[in-house]
Amino acid sequence: MNVVDRFLKYVSFDTQSDAYSGEHPSTAKQKLLGKALADELESLGLSKVRMDEFGYVYALLPAAPGCEEIPTLGLIAHMDTAPSFSGTDVKAHILHYEGGDIVQGPGAVMRAKDHESLKRYIGQDLILTDGTTLLGADDKAGIAEIVSAVEYLTAHPQIPHGPVAIAITPDEEIGEGADHFDIAGFGAAAAYTVDGGELGELEYENFNAAGAKVTVHGVNIHPGSAKDKMKNALLMAIEFNSMLPPAQIPAHTEGYEGFYHLQHMEGDETTAKLEYIVRDHNMDRFLARKGTMERLAAYLNDKYGPGTIELELWDQYYNMKAQIEPHMYLIHRAKAAFRAAGVEPKEVAIRGGTDGARLSYEGLPCPNLSTGGVNFHGPQEYIPAPSLEKMVEVLVNLVTADRS
Repeated sequence: MNVVDRFLKYVSFDTQSDAYSGEHPSTAKQKLLGKALADELESLGLSKVRMDEFGYVYALLPAAPGCEEIPTLGLIAHMDTAPSFSGTDVKAHILHYEGGDIVQGPGAVMRAKDHESLKRYIGQDLILTDGTTLLGADDKAGIAEIVSAVEYLTAHPQIPHGPVAIAITPDEEIGEGADHFDIAGFGAAAAYTVDGGELGELEYENFNAAGAKVTVHGVNIHPGSAKDKMKNALLMAIEFNSMLPPAQIPAHTEGYEGFYHLQHMEGDETTAKLEYIVRDHNMDRFLARKGTMERLAAYLNDKYGPGTIELELWDQYYNMKAQIEPHMYLIHRAKAAFRAAGVEPKEVAIRGGTDGARLSYEGLPCPNLSTGGVNFHGPQEYIPAPSLEKMVEVLVNLVTADRS
């Protein structure tokens, strides 16, 4: 099966994760794809194939003859798609793009003026949806590329390579992809996640990340007799949000600029809730952002009374750069693999995170490689078919690089 057909097969599985389920994996449907992947990897002749109770799929491609002493290298991708947009009944199709706007489906148009990336792919086949769902290239493209690279190596046993450990994780999109990762059982000395953007991107810096929940406790009185008595939780929640720096949100930041991002809000006059993510590449600025939220909560509690604002803050992951720098051979190796495939690598700081960020802090250095996808997490997500094919070549180059 070629990588495009494999990708189209994988995106037919609905694997959205759910941050509120309290289960592991967060949605049982992820295990349906996990079971299919385990069966496929076993059919390709890999050893130690298993899917555990949490939905993680593991496998090992044994070393080629004479290469058994080469340290095991890992490749990791995730099976879930973002809960922020539907991944149910994905209708993927291939369009040969010759420029201009793209009509995805009835009422769904991807306009070239709004998507500068399109001009880079004129003359290529693009895989996209009908505009009613996301595509799922994040990260089923990574899975398809890894499995296709493994298939190529099993079909060409004369190619020397060391052992290659494979892991497909659930729940990466909700920040839980590393929660139950079996590093010891995985058995790799180092690894790469294949979970990035456009072809050639190589990432070993990411945000420091925290989650925040603000619960506002108000006092509700009939509005006809509320003077000097009502404390409207909704208005106090709005006040809290309005005191955050208005330009430091995702819509106004790029590159190394951090942000506060309001993801969810709900409530009434009695109780209101705000949910945020807080991000910054720099640790000092990250700590300052959390401090700002703490000071705002204290100020409003002083203004409206103790216990009015209840702030919960928790760290999610940290910038992996400090953990990768002692292992820069991984970056040099990845650059060489890209260049051997005719792709010029581009170092990019991730404005987000990957499973590799947490795994790097847990002793498995794990930078991130591109998949070739564009516009993740929304209905205008697409991936050029040549990027899928080229990444298979890159991964083959990567795992065959160390022949010592």
